[in-house]
Amino acid sequence: MQISEKYNPQETEQKWYNYWLENNYFHSTPDNRPPYTIVIPPPNVTGILHMGHMLNNTIQDVLVRRARMQGFNALWVPGTDHASIATEAKVVAKLKSEGINKSDITRDEFLVHAWDWTHKYGGTILEQLKKLGCSCDWDRTRFTMEPKLSAQVIKSFVDLYNKGLIYRGYRMVNWDPEAKTNISDEEVIYKELNGKLWYLKYKIEGSEEFISVATTRPETIFGDVAVCVNPNDEKYAHLKGKNVIVPIVNRVIPIIEDEYVDMEFGTGALKITPAHDINDYEIGQKHNLPMIDSLDDDGKLNEHGLHYNGKDRFEVRKLIAKELEENNLLVKAEDYVNKVGTSERTGAVIEPKISQQWFLKMSEIAKPALDVVMNDEVKFHPEKFKNTYRHWMENIRDWNISRQLWWGQQIPAYYYGEGSEDYVVAENIEEALVLAKEKTNNQQLTTDNLKQDEDALDTWFSSWLWPMSVFDGMLDENNEDIKYYYPTSDLVTGPDIIFFWVARMIMAGLEFKGEVPFKNVYFTGIVRDKQRRKMSKSLGNSPDPIELIEKYGADGVRVGILLSSAAGNDLLFDEDLMLQGRNFATKIWNAFRLIQGWKKEDKPANEADLQTIEWFGNQMNKTIAEINDQFSKFRISDALHLIYKLIWDDFCAWYLEAIKPNYGEGISQEVYDKTIVYFEELMRLLHPFMPFLTEELYQAISERSAEEALVIAQQKKAEPFSEENIKAFETAKELISGVRNYRQSKGISPREAVELFTNAVAFENEAVVKKLANISEINFGNKTDKPSFTFLVGATEVSIPLSENLDLGEEKAKTEEELKYLKGFLISVEKKLSNEKFVAGAPAQVVENERKKQKDAQDKIAILEEKLKTL
Repeated sequence: MQISEKYNPQETEQKWYNYWLENNYFHSTPDNRPPYTIVIPPPNVTGILHMGHMLNNTIQDVLVRRARMQGFNALWVPGTDHASIATEAKVVAKLKSEGINKSDITRDEFLVHAWDWTHKYGGTILEQLKKLGCSCDWDRTRFTMEPKLSAQVIKSFVDLYNKGLIYRGYRMVNWDPEAKTNISDEEVIYKELNGKLWYLKYKIEGSEEFISVATTRPETIFGDVAVCVNPNDEKYAHLKGKNVIVPIVNRVIPIIEDEYVDMEFGTGALKITPAHDINDYEIGQKHNLPMIDSLDDDGKLNEHGLHYNGKDRFEVRKLIAKELEENNLLVKAEDYVNKVGTSERTGAVIEPKISQQWFLKMSEIAKPALDVVMNDEVKFHPEKFKNTYRHWMENIRDWNISRQLWWGQQIPAYYYGEGSEDYVVAENIEEALVLAKEKTNNQQLTTDNLKQDEDALDTWFSSWLWPMSVFDGMLDENNEDIKYYYPTSDLVTGPDIIFFWVARMIMAGLEFKGEVPFKNVYFTGIVRDKQRRKMSKSLGNSPDPIELIEKYGADGVRVGILLSSAAGNDLLFDEDLMLQGRNFATKIWNAFRLIQGWKKEDKPANEADLQTIEWFGNQMNKTIAEINDQFSKFRISDALHLIYKLIWDDFCAWYLEAIKPNYGEGISQEVYDKTIVYFEELMRLLHPFMPFLTEELYQAISERSAEEALVIAQQKKAEPFSEENIKAFETAKELISGVRNYRQSKGISPREAVELFTNAVAFENEAVVKKLANISEINFGNKTDKPSFTFLVGATEVSIPLSENLDLGEEKAKTEEELKYLKGFLISVEKKLSNEKFVAGAPAQVVENERKKQKDAQDKIAILEEKLKTL
């Protein structure tokens, strides 16, 4: 099929994507082939594609398409995550814009709105992934809140509770006042913020004396229950056993002693507010102190805040500082840089808060999950992330799995009384009723007497089951899919969720299936701008991936983003890389147009053609072996670089140039056929990286049935190759380049044939050298007496008699200048080599390189001195 003059991605991409879908190429069912399975890191259901998604999903698609072309039954399972906090926040904001408060409607009414939101905005990102060319099995698309996946989450909760691994208790948690829920330690982002350190006067009861206490949060004094000093602090020894009066609040509280207090910080005296600080909470527990919670769920002071009741905590901070100063209760205020915890989801400043929550014991299930990574049963790429993983796993804390949200799986605990232990845990209310009757020995109970826990489970508590739940492995552990596809093959994700997700999936896989969930984890880097800032919507430094696809084509964007994305290393985004990707597509398109335009003739291949064909076959097989090696190490960017060089340099710049027929002549049918075979093999190699362009050209070569599409074609396997043949051709390329350099430096037309003199007795690939360098005659084992241009190819000396039209005086001056430079260079190298300290201390390879430089310079000097004799 004749192709158009220019490649048009906009016309091509949708056409072939539809074709792939219509023919079900991405769909997988268990069969007798070995499986290759990837589960997508599920993006937020209401999210849109960003550069991080672009990188991550391009890599996954490369791996899946390559596996499909290597004979595996490849499956890439897509899906989305319900993203409790983010989605609920959006729904709450939407309702608010309509004049509806979440607190004014029931949970069921809220969930109707949440599902409406999800159906309206959910799945956008999956449609965008199709634009990128992602070959997911869309028939298997899953959602973490769909009934079957939710059922598996509930089942896992009940199982872990019955094993004694889930418990309920009062703990200090990280409270997000904007989302009105607690969040895990890993979701707290610490930022350095400018603030103040206030020194407050706490009067000693019954005297005019006061103790000065430093705090960054004066609004929390309403929860103060003690002042603590170090028992070794002599300046406070006289206050032992006394009480102080909390400023403004006028509550009498004790002075206590604990070695936790740093005598050097502030005044060496701490206000203790157990309900609002994790360290104060620990001291409170140790000293049996009461707790006064003076903040409500949205960060406003409650009735304990007296006249500040109902005011926001940060507003109160300013107002109370002023009131303290007016009442002579403020000693001083200093500027202070404080590390403040903020919510990863909403950005709100976190409030430590005591709360009754559900927890999963982690130490017991973390140990085996640590072992499988340390012994490489699960391999991390790059390996450096093993240390990060180990540190976290060895210092793991119990996982707070409950959230004060309605959007998510509701905790399957059912209360039948008011006591803290008056509950049962079951998969549904009917089973809960049976358990409640047994526990209370009360057969009169009905489901009306049961009330389900209001909290929802942490979103990660559903996604940690993802490699199993997408195959319904928690509902039917012996179904065909889970037996065939699990464990999955590779996971591609970012290092920022190594704790949230990767570690937890490994724990869940071992706990519920007794097997790791995947064999390899490939950590991508973070996409950053040229100033090394992480790309984000808030900074406005992230391009729209869809606009990039429209501008450069999906293939161009895929190549551009992969060219500079070594595993685990951050990617500095540069739009010029996308241009390079598009230019690569244009180069390949034009190469095929060139081949198509040649006239075919029934004649034997000439010697130059045969030498070139033999070389390229060897070069391709060598490159395939190198590509396979890079893929085995998950060096996907390096694999692309190898393919890029094979096509651009080896095929386009050398192979096509060498076989190109002379002007007015046709190409041998035999050579044309071999060239088409090579081009098809190149398209197979490139397809995982550039699926649209390669399918278009592959189909243009000849009419193909649906069974012959490139997307399911088999890639060429590595075959034995001759390193000697490749080296010999490299020598020929050097020789050709030397002759071309002569023409360019002397302004001689490539059409003007030249004569060669050389001390060699023969050249391998002589026919190729003669054709590409336009050489009329090669005089082997001969020197010329005429003034000449001389260069070295390895140890071989090559001379070209200078054209009679050249200015010999100018040539002599240039030669003398070059000789002077080389002699200076040689002196510097020999000085280095005469330094015994350098030779003894430098690596052997470095010394060897210097000796090679010395030899090369000596050889070139000898040639130039010989040349001067003829000028």
